[in-house]
Amino acid sequence: MTKAAELAKMGEVLTNSQIGGRRNIVINGAMQVAQRATSATGLGDGGGYSTLDRHRFSSGNTAGRLTQSQASVTDLPGFANAMKLDCTTADTSIAANEDCSLQYRFEGQDLQQLKKGTSSAEKVTVSFYMKTNKAFTFMCELDDTDNNRVNTQQFTTSTSWTRHILTFVGDTTGTFDDDNARSMQLNFWIHAGSNFTGGTYSSNTWQSRATSDNMRAVGIGSFYDNTDNELHLTGVQLEVGEQATPFEHRSVGEELALCQRYYEVIDRVYPHVYYTNVSIANFFYVSKRATASITADTNAASLDLNVVGTTMGYIYKSGTQTAPPTNIRLDAEL
Repeated sequence: MTKAAELAKMGEVLTNSQIGGRRNIVINGAMQVAQRATSATGLGDGGGYSTLDRHRFSSGNTAGRLTQSQASVTDLPGFANAMKLDCTTADTSIAANEDCSLQYRFEGQDLQQLKKGTSSAEKVTVSFYMKTNKAFTFMCELDDTDNNRVNTQQFTTSTSWTRHILTFVGDTTGTFDDDNARSMQLNFWIHAGSNFTGGTYSSNTWQSRATSDNMRAVGIGSFYDNTDNELHLTGVQLEVGEQATPFEHRSVGEELALCQRYYEVIDRVYPHVYYTNVSIANFFYVSKRATASITADTNAASLDLNVVGTTMGYIYKSGTQTAPPTNIRLDAEL
């Protein structure tokens, strides 16, 4: 074989192997984008997106509270940002229905390559970097919300950055819907009551949630057990197959555009006079997952805010021209 043929063959192998092409199904896994805010305090009652794009926090029925923020990283080569959790109010009396987790939600149409629900169902590998102020046992969970099925694996943290690699078996039961709705969540359980911990832990086994959730967080510790507790997370990756490849870094511009499919901030749109006593302005945005809700930071009470189709909206106001909002926020999250 000639040298040129050998190089061509090597290129073919690299291109067709798992290390080639787009591997990471998680967006903003390196915690670079935080359009909403870089810090949010008092989290612990309810769920939602507060800081880092695409990464959802959920906690309920607990007195525990924490601050979530985008933190700088100086001690993990290759990464400059992480999600940081800081416990601000402890909860050591855990009721049965308490829960707290970090969540990432996937659209069904982005998961078809998993071949779930078929005899060819693929293994899936989750990898991430985490460090905490002391050793904790937490739970990593794949939660099939289309078919009410879960698969869980425990992991133990340390005070230095550790790359955790967890390969989940394929599930031959229950296909994912091929649409833009939520089909699966990647969950990191960090606190839970007996409704979620009272069952039997079966590592890396797909189970039905038809009758109970009590197997989802068995054996975990509680992030809320002391106000000294801190958690840092970055480099989150989910990929098809049983081999964890190096974290797939994307440019900040590409990562931001992917995030804007779900949430976008448009700075200061200036209305102009459309005709007598009416002010109007058009604005354009990244095509959203679904029809977005629209809000404005300031002057919202004096404006009519509208979205038209998938990429354009307008501000309308009868009467004299009004001051523009500081920014417009479009939300189409899962």
